[in-house]
Amino acid sequence: MSMSGRLTTHVLDTALGKPANGLRIDLFLIEGGSYRLLRTVETNSDGRVDGPMLEGDAFAAGTYELLFHAGDYLRAIGAVLAEPAFLDLIPLRFGIADADSHYHVPLLLSPFSYSTYRGS
Repeated sequence: MSMSGRLTTHVLDTALGKPANGLRIDLFLIEGGSYRLLRTVETNSDGRVDGPMLEGDAFAAGTYELLFHAGDYLRAIGAVLAEPAFLDLIPLRFGIADADSHYHVPLLLSPFSYSTYRGS
């Protein structure tokens, strides 16, 4: 287990050109095909989570998934979405190989597209 690595995220609404406030994010650990919910958070007014999603002894090598509740966020801000919405739940599955590193996994979001990258 690590004492220095951490996982962080943020969400930017690229259609509005501002941080996505109030977007729910679930974090899962995936082991042997099973999902274990580790935490559920909501983005703040800066589109960020208040503190790391994982850090310290809880931050370990493995396969994880961030599940972004984009549809709920978009509906809450008044976006007109088809039913079913083109984007509703956005799962980002990624691996952590180095438990001593910082993994930053942001989401850039609009009603019809998203992108991500490993940031710093």
